[in-house]
Amino acid sequence: MNDRYDAGHGADGGGAPYELVGYDEYGRPVYRQATDQQAQHHQQAQQYDAYQQQGHQGYGYDPYATGGHQQPGYDPYGTGSVPPQQPQTPAYGSYDPYGTQQQQGGQPPQQGAPYDPYGQSAHTGQQPRVTEQAAHIPQQPGPADDDPAGTAPDYRTEQFAFVEEPDGDSEDVIDWMKFTENRTERREEAKRRARSRIVALAVVLALVAAGGVGYLWYAGKLPGLSDSGAGTGTTTAAGAQKRDVIVVHLHDTTGGGTTTALLVDNTTTEQGTTVLLPNSLALTADDGATTTLAKSVEDDGSEGTRTALDTVLGTDIEGTWRLDTPFLLTLVDLVGNIEVDTDTDVPDPDAKKGEAPLVKKGKGQTLSGKMAVAYATHRGSGEAQNAQLERFGQVMHGVLRKMTSDPDAATLTVQTLGQILEPPLTDKDLGDFLARLSDRAKGGDHKSALLPVQDDGTLTAEASDSVVKDVLGGTAKSPDENAAVSVSVRNATGVKDHTEKARVVLLNGGFTFRAAGTAAAPEATSEVVYADAADKENATEVAKTLGLDAGSVTKGKVTGNARVSVVLGQDYDPGS
Repeated sequence: MNDRYDAGHGADGGGAPYELVGYDEYGRPVYRQATDQQAQHHQQAQQYDAYQQQGHQGYGYDPYATGGHQQPGYDPYGTGSVPPQQPQTPAYGSYDPYGTQQQQGGQPPQQGAPYDPYGQSAHTGQQPRVTEQAAHIPQQPGPADDDPAGTAPDYRTEQFAFVEEPDGDSEDVIDWMKFTENRTERREEAKRRARSRIVALAVVLALVAAGGVGYLWYAGKLPGLSDSGAGTGTTTAAGAQKRDVIVVHLHDTTGGGTTTALLVDNTTTEQGTTVLLPNSLALTADDGATTTLAKSVEDDGSEGTRTALDTVLGTDIEGTWRLDTPFLLTLVDLVGNIEVDTDTDVPDPDAKKGEAPLVKKGKGQTLSGKMAVAYATHRGSGEAQNAQLERFGQVMHGVLRKMTSDPDAATLTVQTLGQILEPPLTDKDLGDFLARLSDRAKGGDHKSALLPVQDDGTLTAEASDSVVKDVLGGTAKSPDENAAVSVSVRNATGVKDHTEKARVVLLNGGFTFRAAGTAAAPEATSEVVYADAADKENATEVAKTLGLDAGSVTKGKVTGNARVSVVLGQDYDPGS
């Protein structure tokens, strides 16, 4: 009990004791003067101390082990046992809270000496003593509160080293901050990508729109730049169109005769056309003589016929496909039969009389190779050659629809036929060409067109407008600067022989002759017409060569893809 108080006195030697009320921030004790009741307890404690000094001896207690007696073997810091010492009278009033100094001889300080809480000598006053009934000051714990027995060592704040221990929650916070930062970055990156896609899409749409307008302008389909016409359904400027043309000759190895057509692929308008050429079409042979298409195929062969067709039609034929009937039969079987709207019954040439026809009339008839050949070459009794020509066109259209659109596969089909193609046409060229036309036919962009000719085989104005101009006109060859001027001649004299006489005169004059047929009724005066101003001089020379008046030369429309057109009237005199 006495160890918790300090029996300090006032200046008079008997003043009220001081009460320990706590510790400041540096660990130093703080005292205040005790009340009267506390002073009474203090006096009782003094009497008790005097009694102890007179009659009893005990073990002294020094909580800081700096002086006085201790219990035997007691080491307040736990560093080791301390040898027992003889008990001594405890020294009251020598309280040193920090263990820095003890009073000599264990005697209390003299009366009148001042109190020094750090155990140093004082000049005046006496250290106060606090009784056991001293009130505990809450929220200001000190060594006395934390260790009532007074056994704990005196630690100062400067003796401690504070170590920052890692906190597991800090890692979670860092991870969360990283996650939040990464998510924000991903959002920003997603926004940047979205903006990039929008910009790219806008650029693509702009390019597509510009390309579409450019194509429409190139194809002549923009409003105000295109005009309708027969043939392909859409007509563009002739110079802007590009066409690939192949001539095909069907040779009937059984019944004899040939059938000819032009396969045309207009890559500008993306239209395919099979132009059927009547055998009666008048051509000009290499020697300048007039001949027919059928006779040219037999006499002049593929090369001479191709050149003659180029001359009269203004085409640029790239190759000749000779398709004999056995190859047509194989081709139809290879593509897996075809469907045709047949217009007549076709008998089986190998069947007996009275048996069912090989090909029946009707819509959507399925034809095998043998049936297709029979139908393509059939010409009924009293029928014109054009009827058989149109059946051949139906078969070709059916073959193109069943043909593969893959160029490599189409080439393989051509090679499987085993036929020998005439140069410059090759298997690959023909396969690629048929694949493109097959694509047109499957899309509804392929049709057949019959070239109309007159009875004498010459072309009419209708043929020039509907087929020669619209279907073939885009590839008409411009004559070379030094090439002979082509002249078409129409006989309106009423004398048939005058056509031949005009042909001889023109050939001798260095011109190319093209027959334009015979007029249904005679005309009184002759005409020499040119379309291009550059051909005005040529037209004047033609009129002079034929013995016609210079006033007969006029500017107008020419026919038959000639540069100068001549209509021989009754005023024409071959002898002049």
